[in-house]
Amino acid sequence: MLNKLFGIFSKDIGIDLGTANTLVYVKGQGIVINEPSVVAINQKTGQILSIGQEAKKMVGRTPSHIVASRPLVAGVVSDFEITEQMLKFFIDKVHRESFSILPRPRVVVGVPSGVTEVEKKAVEDATRGAGAREVYLIEEPMAAAIGIRLPVQEAAGNMIVDIGGGTSEIAVISLGGIVVSRSLRTAGDKLNEDIISYAREEFNLLLGEKTAEDIKLAVGSAYPLEEKLETTMRGRDIVTGLPKEMVIDDTQIRKALSRSVKILTNAIKGTIEETPPELVADIMRRGIFLVGGGSLLRGLDQLIAEQTEMPVKLVEDPLTAVVRGTGIVLEDVDSLKDTLVSTQYEEPPRL
Repeated sequence: MLNKLFGIFSKDIGIDLGTANTLVYVKGQGIVINEPSVVAINQKTGQILSIGQEAKKMVGRTPSHIVASRPLVAGVVSDFEITEQMLKFFIDKVHRESFSILPRPRVVVGVPSGVTEVEKKAVEDATRGAGAREVYLIEEPMAAAIGIRLPVQEAAGNMIVDIGGGTSEIAVISLGGIVVSRSLRTAGDKLNEDIISYAREEFNLLLGEKTAEDIKLAVGSAYPLEEKLETTMRGRDIVTGLPKEMVIDDTQIRKALSRSVKILTNAIKGTIEETPPELVADIMRRGIFLVGGGSLLRGLDQLIAEQTEMPVKLVEDPLTAVVRGTGIVLEDVDSLKDTLVSTQYEEPPRL
């Protein structure tokens, strides 16, 4: 009875709880929130100052007692209380415009495929603590495949590569389940770190994380480009301690990213090698589907196609594939319940 009452005043939501960005889908409305997974905290008082876009603006620009941090590392909850606060903020934001004193929605949350039972439980508990009355977990590659309308419940192979901020998920899906999967820490954040390391080693230049990301977006590529791209790199000279700027091109940044890109392509090839032959035949016909923000790296689809000798398709609007999948599951939980994951974690006995 109470659940029905809460259901009347609550909007069911799907959440792509990413390391870099959190996206929220509301049943009947679509995607309503797309904000950075960043929380700014006053360490003197323990008070949360801002969440999302406002908090991201503070990264690297705050006094010592204010810390802007990400509560998720590699798609996994690293700070339980702050994750709960962040989820509560997004759930409340969704319900702010409607008449809802105590929102208690049903929530579908995307989690990386490589997470442990304890990590799944942490996401579930944080979501319940943020105000959800029911929590369903779905693995991100499965959610992405559903989001781009692949026939995941058929007896046929579908291969998806989801390159996010903290993790890259590679999965082969058939009959509503993941047959083979790999989860790597080589993703968007690692590419930013590669650029920071390259600038320090080659030019004695210290870059910030935001600057490295801007350079990646401006000239980053995985495959030689037809047209040369250039951008200005600004930072602090390690030797003199003074500001320094220089012009760099796509060839230099491609060299900086090459090791991580190779790890990613090798993982994709390794996943194909572990896939049953019948499903490989399906993938050869259908192709490999790329989703996630990292898939937008210039020429990555060409490089993967060349390395795997299979067709590769960069989907339309790859950043929202996972959250769109959670939304489709929300609309029809009963027929898609086989695609959800359960938490079987039990509390250890107290001594």
